[in-house]
Amino acid sequence: MALEEQLVVFQLAGETYGVNISSVHEIIRMQEITKVPRTPDFVEGVINLRGRIIPVIDLRKRFNLPLQEKTQSSRIIVIEMDSVTVGMIVDSVSEVIRLPLDQIEPAPPMVGGVDAAYLRGVGKREKGLIVLLDLNQVLKREEKAELKDSANQAMLQNEAETKKGEAPAQAAKASL
Repeated sequence: MALEEQLVVFQLAGETYGVNISSVHEIIRMQEITKVPRTPDFVEGVINLRGRIIPVIDLRKRFNLPLQEKTQSSRIIVIEMDSVTVGMIVDSVSEVIRLPLDQIEPAPPMVGGVDAAYLRGVGKREKGLIVLLDLNQVLKREEKAELKDSANQAMLQNEAETKKGEAPAQAAKASL
């Protein structure tokens, strides 16, 4: 039996990419993203995912690819990068596949306009090539720390706003 890797396959700027499924928490539709001031350009903001504040990055911006409007097919892939949970905006998610390890080659210096520093290889299959992202290289250590701080600040702000909304209701209840 050949060793294989299970991948979530997605599209970005006309290329097919894959990430190891073990790093993927979930895949969600686009939703309202709250901007966070003083963050890098590729950070779209934060989302509230069932009470958890998660920073969201746009992979097109991160890889300096041509920008495109979000569509009905756009998705956010929620992943874990070195203990930081991050949402990545992609053009679409197509499938989950199993790829034999002997079908994975080292990444060339540049693939589809994306620097090899972000890649860990290229997978070969009958339908074409899959560019394999190295999730630990997509963000630098300082950027991961910055995203974690942004999410924490947004969470504190969200809690403060929730308490503000509760205070008048409690005061009204107390006056009854």
